[in-house]
Amino acid sequence: GIADSAVIAASAEIDKSASIGPCSVIGEGVRIAANVVVGPGSVVESECEIGEQTRLVARVTLCHRTRVGARCLLHPGSVLGADGFGLANDQGRWVKVPQLGRVWLGDDVEIGANTTVDRGALEDTILHDGVKLDNLIQIAHNVEVGENTAMAGCAGVAGSTKIGRNCTIGGQTGLVGHITIGDNVHISGAALVSRSFPEAGYY
Repeated sequence: GIADSAVIAASAEIDKSASIGPCSVIGEGVRIAANVVVGPGSVVESECEIGEQTRLVARVTLCHRTRVGARCLLHPGSVLGADGFGLANDQGRWVKVPQLGRVWLGDDVEIGANTTVDRGALEDTILHDGVKLDNLIQIAHNVEVGENTAMAGCAGVAGSTKIGRNCTIGGQTGLVGHITIGDNVHISGAALVSRSFPEAGYY
């Protein structure tokens, strides 16, 4: 059911089997599928989509136009779809570059507590089916993570980097932007990845 203290926009489409927790906010044009649970204090901004059986545990934020697939699990404090760190230097001053993409999650994705996934600048930031992210991870704008890849806590991926399928990224590992990690690549913890690794292996 829908908690009395939840704020629901009139144009939101919520399946009757979904549960909306106390003090949650559901924006205009949101679509929530069957058996979804939106936990207390969560915010789902306008035009977001949430697939069936997905659970937002508590205090989860989905920013404008974020798409979450089926059977996903989003832990407390996770933020999907905030602006990417897009800035341009204009005569010594930083000017914000509009972030026009969105975040797109496949099915069976898990997002750890206080993990952030930024919206794309022009294209989408994409986490494919079965991706698993631990707590306190930063995924920057336009990143793409392939199916069944897992990342441990405090990892960070800079903008426009592509990570393949069935990879593992160790905790506290940082990946610079605009590189490509191939399928079945396994990177140890506390690494700094400054170039592409297209071939499968352990690094």
